[in-house]
Amino acid sequence: MENIVVLDGYVANSGDLSWEPLKKLGNLTVYDRTPSNQVVERAADATAIIINKVNITAKLIEQLPKLRYIGLLATGFNNVDIAAARQRGITVTNVPAYSTDSVAQNIFAHLLNITNRISLHSESVKRGDWTRCTDFSYRLMTIEQLAGLTMGIYALGHIGLKVAEIAHAFGMNVIALTSKSQDQIPDYITKVDHDTLLKQSDVLSLNAPLTPDNRHFINRESLALMKPSAILLNASRGPLIDEKALDEALNKRQIAYAGLDVLEVEPALPDNPLLTNKYCEITPHIAWQSTAARTRLLETVISNLQHYLDGDPVNVVG
Repeated sequence: MENIVVLDGYVANSGDLSWEPLKKLGNLTVYDRTPSNQVVERAADATAIIINKVNITAKLIEQLPKLRYIGLLATGFNNVDIAAARQRGITVTNVPAYSTDSVAQNIFAHLLNITNRISLHSESVKRGDWTRCTDFSYRLMTIEQLAGLTMGIYALGHIGLKVAEIAHAFGMNVIALTSKSQDQIPDYITKVDHDTLLKQSDVLSLNAPLTPDNRHFINRESLALMKPSAILLNASRGPLIDEKALDEALNKRQIAYAGLDVLEVEPALPDNPLLTNKYCEITPHIAWQSTAARTRLLETVISNLQHYLDGDPVNVVG
C-alpha cells in the first residue's frame, strides 16, 4: 500500500473539492501547508508526495529514502530538483494545460477592467455620483475600444494561443514573439521580432514560462520601446518583469497601465511599489483558481498517480 502525503494542498483545495478519490490509491495524509523545516518529518514514510509550491531539493531527497514519486499540483516544476530525483529513480509528474481557459479569462478580465474603467466607475456610482449627476451618463476617464487595437503576445503556448484567439474575436490585430514558425500558427497571428512586439503592441500579454534567459524580459530598455498608451498584462511568472522599472515607467507615463496576476515575490512584499501604484491593477495569483480549473487539476493529479502505479507513467517531467 502506498503512503501518500500531500504537503501543501490548501490553495488548490481549501475544502470545496474532495480528496476521497486519492484515498483509494493508498494511505493518505493531507497537510494544508508545510514549512520547509517540517518536510522531512512529514514525508519520512511517504512513497509518494503531492506538492504545489514546497521546494524539494537534492538535500531533502537524500533524506527521504522511501520516496519513489513526486506529483505536482501545478504545471511548473522549478521547485523540484529534477536531476536529483532522476538520479534516485524518482518519477516526477506535473499537470499541463489544466488552466488555459481560466488564465486567459483572467487576462481579459484585467484588460476589460482597465479599458472600460469598470472598478473606477463602479466605485463612483456607489459613492452616489450617479444619483447626483445631471446627465443620464458620465465617464471619469477615457474608455477604450479593443477592436482595431494590436494585441502583442510573448510566447504562444496553450495560454498564448488562447489569448490570441480571444483577441482576434474582439477584432484586435494579433502579433506574437514566438519560437514557432509562421506556418505553425493561425493565419490571424503575425510573427514579429522582439523590438517590433514592444513598439507595435497596444496591449502586451506575457504568456511565457520563466527561463534563465527571459528574467526581466520587461525592463527599462524594453519599456522605453513601448507606446505611452500601452497596457502591459502578466498572468504567467512575476520575474518576467523588473518591478522597479515598471513602477517608474508607469509613474513617468512611459506606458499607460499594467494588469498583473503575479509578482516577483509571492505573497507580495509590503514595500513593493506596485501595490500602491494607481496605474497598476493587481490580483493575488488567482488566474488558475476557477473551480473548473482546480477540479481538472486534482483529477489529473490523481490520474497521474494511478498511471504511475499501473506502470504507465504520464506527464513525466525532466
